[in-house]
Amino acid sequence: MSGRGGTRDEGGIAAAWERLRALETPRLAALFAGDDARVAAMTRRIVWHAGPDSDAEAGMRIDFSKTHLGDNELAAFEALAEASGFAAAREALFSGGIVNPTEGRAATHGALRGSGTPAQVEEAEALLARMGMLVEAIHEGALGEIRHCIAIGIGGSALGPALAVDALTRDLALVDVHVVSNIDGLALEQAFAACDPARTLIAVASKTFTTIETMTNADSALKWLAESGVADPGGRVVALTASPEKAVEWGVDETRVLPFPESVGGRYSLFSSIGFPVALAVGMEEFAAMLAGAKAVDDHFRSAEGRANAPLLAAFADQFYTRLKGCQTRAVFAYDERLALLPDYLQQLEMESNGKSVTVEGAPVDGPTAPVTWGGVGTDAQHAVFQLLHQGTHLVPVDFIAAIAPGDDLDPAHHRTLLMNCLAQGAALMAGKASEDPARAYPGDRPSTTFLLDDCDAAALGALIAFHEHRTFANAVLMGINPFDQFGVELGKAIAKQIDAGEGDFDPSTRALMMAAGLT
Repeated sequence: MSGRGGTRDEGGIAAAWERLRALETPRLAALFAGDDARVAAMTRRIVWHAGPDSDAEAGMRIDFSKTHLGDNELAAFEALAEASGFAAAREALFSGGIVNPTEGRAATHGALRGSGTPAQVEEAEALLARMGMLVEAIHEGALGEIRHCIAIGIGGSALGPALAVDALTRDLALVDVHVVSNIDGLALEQAFAACDPARTLIAVASKTFTTIETMTNADSALKWLAESGVADPGGRVVALTASPEKAVEWGVDETRVLPFPESVGGRYSLFSSIGFPVALAVGMEEFAAMLAGAKAVDDHFRSAEGRANAPLLAAFADQFYTRLKGCQTRAVFAYDERLALLPDYLQQLEMESNGKSVTVEGAPVDGPTAPVTWGGVGTDAQHAVFQLLHQGTHLVPVDFIAAIAPGDDLDPAHHRTLLMNCLAQGAALMAGKASEDPARAYPGDRPSTTFLLDDCDAAALGALIAFHEHRTFANAVLMGINPFDQFGVELGKAIAKQIDAGEGDFDPSTRALMMAAGLT
């Protein structure tokens, strides 16, 4: 059994991989030369309504044609997905089945945007309405004049809000939000310096409400408010948590506690009350648009089969390059300043989810799992790391992300140049260029996938995030691993507690460093 409600056919899985390994991989140029319909066959478009009162469509185009996947590879991967129990695993994900077997949990992040069982969706809608009422009350002055919010969290409780706030508040913010995650006091002091304490709200995001970095920062934020003359610092705190009783015990009034379900993992939690700072900054209408974009991808992922399913097709490409071509990394370059934090967000989503070495049954995996996700912003990255991509010895699959509509009001030459560079890089990686001078030769045949958004708005951001959630899940099913636990982050935390308590038998290097750092 897979642990996800479906049976894995190990013989079928082995046969699919044997079939894939036996295939010869033509150069990308040859794939195009032999197939005039390749672009159409390897492009997917996911659409949603442009607005709540609009029948017009918006969406994103995903071009996989510059990957090495052909009909034979796709047929073999479809057989792999069937043998891996993908359809049953997908059904379990959306129907509340146990897809996190090590912790005995469902994963109900889809229900947050309306993709789940009726009971899960009803609960999510009620929690969203509760959050909306608090957001509206704050905007109307129920807590006084609030112009700033310091959102304190770490990991998924910070990366998602930071990405969304940065992406959606370039033009206007109803409340100025500063996301703080690092325990380094400099991060919190920087937020203090940017905020007027008399008009500042503190949002504390922690699933357990015990995370040491988050709670230490929260204590310091309350002290800052008190020392700055705020009469009731505790009255300025909103708690975002799956442990509401812990938040109340810590001192947050229950009217300002926004719960989310225990079955929503941290890195999948942006669409829950963890997204409160986003809604506070841009309003509930924009937050709802983000949910709608994610729901459109949910609907596509649930209904499309085989190669027609864009997140599953992306997982096919990921498996091809990681397991068959030995690629240890995958690069993501956003040609849009509003998505500058997307590579950081995807690092946690993909590497914490699929950075595993055992299957759901606890057996060693039979190959590499998640590649290292990294990236940057175009065109800056072109002048930093693209030298390696074009002429280095590493084969690195690249994702390019851009928007057709500009995000600025400057001369159109800015956005035209941005898009030209994005498309040129993908073309250059594939085509390469021969030269009698080896130092000026480009080998080409280097793969990329391009995500072209109609616009980089709230709906598109929600769609991008949901796409990568489902891509991550699809990869996990194909590898037979659990993407919803993260025990690998716990050992270092436990040892840090031992150092704090003066306990533990450490190696000579660590003991010397502890002494030099003044920790003993």
